[in-house]
Amino acid sequence: MIHMRPYNSFETKNVKFLVDQQIEFATIQITETGLKKSILDATAPVRAYFEEKNIHDYNLQLQGPEHKRVIDTYIMTEAAQFLTKTSLYRPVTKKGDPRLWVNKVRDVEFLRANDIFALIAHKNILFVINLSIVDIVKVCLSSIDTPLKDLILGLSREKNSVSDELLRLIKDRMTDWMPAEILADTGIGRTVESILGIEMNPSKNPDFKGIELKSHREASRVRNTLFTQTPEWAISRLKSGKAIVEEYGYIPDGYNHKSLHVTLTANRPNPQGLGLLVRTQLGLLEADEFSLATLEDGTFRKINDVAVWKLIKLHERLLTKHRETFWIDAETKHESGREFFRVSEILHTKNPIPSQFDVLLDQGQITVDFLLCRDSGGDTYSFKIKGKARPLLFPQSETYNLRGT
Repeated sequence: MIHMRPYNSFETKNVKFLVDQQIEFATIQITETGLKKSILDATAPVRAYFEEKNIHDYNLQLQGPEHKRVIDTYIMTEAAQFLTKTSLYRPVTKKGDPRLWVNKVRDVEFLRANDIFALIAHKNILFVINLSIVDIVKVCLSSIDTPLKDLILGLSREKNSVSDELLRLIKDRMTDWMPAEILADTGIGRTVESILGIEMNPSKNPDFKGIELKSHREASRVRNTLFTQTPEWAISRLKSGKAIVEEYGYIPDGYNHKSLHVTLTANRPNPQGLGLLVRTQLGLLEADEFSLATLEDGTFRKINDVAVWKLIKLHERLLTKHRETFWIDAETKHESGREFFRVSEILHTKNPIPSQFDVLLDQGQITVDFLLCRDSGGDTYSFKIKGKARPLLFPQSETYNLRGT
């Protein structure tokens, strides 16, 4: 697994400014080998960002130079921009590991091994900024207009306009009582998306122009779903949801086959003996079987491995799904066998902290629900967070009170 080095203080200042301006970007380190050979590994975060922004999907790309993809690219300096191309490809050798290279990057400015670049995708064009050299903060706060300043502040205004548009739509359409489309746990969420013209689909990307929507009943104290993610079966002891059900499932009343609908937490094992173990040093989250008997130190003895997730993959899902989120609270009432609702409050969050995700998992504030069935398929593994823990994961937030609007 390729790990990028930590940011230095100059790079940290640049990254913080981009985050504060709500700029979505990926970062990549220019390794010494990469600089010599004009070749860079397209790391998992970069691949996920390219796919999210509809720039490129390496999973669909065949190996060999004839399948290379070329993207129009601007290299941004403090004072100017230079048009070039970025090559995205999978070589014939070494299993076709995803690669990229920004052409002519050496010709534009002083470039050192181990510099870190920010990659910003916008309207099918890639913008590349050397975070180790370019003072983004100085450029954007200057009275002088430059291409870099226009790019960053323009994207920031665009991002704010989307959240303003969404808030306006909710105020206009959802602050009066209206019927939920279906009488079910998901009834309000489905109705909100329907009113906003969002079609139901299995996409892992946010719902409304980059903003994720999470709706729930105001009186409900249920946990909020962050995302779903299947375990890494290749490194898990059990290789499928069916195998987990066979070993740990039960037959519910009225059924003739096994199911497993349970919550796993790192605090204590559930009645099936299943729980979570955060292995930060190994970069893993484990679903394990534990003894139900408490040890002298208050912990539980692990008996067996069950399934595994890579923490970096979970971080990618979190950042992709929740760069910006509207958590919608709704008042509800029932009349003539139907449920009615109106939006009362919205928590608007931005830029979750991946390291906090691991801490909250370990503290039992984030849990995993197994919804598995041996025969029907469609297994889900839902990562959920308790409402009181949201500010710890999403420190940038704003609350909109819509009562009486």
